[in-house]
Amino acid sequence: MKIYTGIGDEGKTNILGENGVSKSESRIEAYGNVDELNSYIGWISTFETVSEYKPQLREIQNRLFDIGTELAATEDALTKLKFHRIEKSDIEKLELSIDEMTTTLPDLKAFILPGSCAENAACHIARTVCRRAERSIVLHHKHHPVQKELLVFMNRLSDYLFTLARVVSVKKGVSEIEWKSK
Repeated sequence: MKIYTGIGDEGKTNILGENGVSKSESRIEAYGNVDELNSYIGWISTFETVSEYKPQLREIQNRLFDIGTELAATEDALTKLKFHRIEKSDIEKLELSIDEMTTTLPDLKAFILPGSCAENAACHIARTVCRRAERSIVLHHKHHPVQKELLVFMNRLSDYLFTLARVVSVKKGVSEIEWKSK
């Protein structure tokens, strides 16, 4: 099977249930942002400082693939597919992890800047990509409703990535960089 089809040469792509969709459509932007986020999380999972979180990061990557599937399919196609839709339990797993990680961290007394170490910066990059993906899903949701749990999951995931960024700083033994306004 060839990896290239030529369909994209004209600014079009195929989604599940529809062919010839413009690459400028909101759903394409949304699942592209989710795909980018998934790549960053894959990168983060390679860091030794997050080895204990690697299974959880792989689970998150799988959920992001599920979200991408939902965004990249028409409603008719979705009813015929067998895939995991984000559930309350997926959100609860993130919240539990955030709560557990937070118990290992010093109290947050100021806004912090990304970059206390390379791993911290990578987590913050993923967090900001997550926020962009969330915004693009919200925009898409205005015209093509998605399930509420999907929106909540994306919002909570950025909190998870923020917390993970703090955890890696602690594990590396580096101080977080506090924001200092003039």
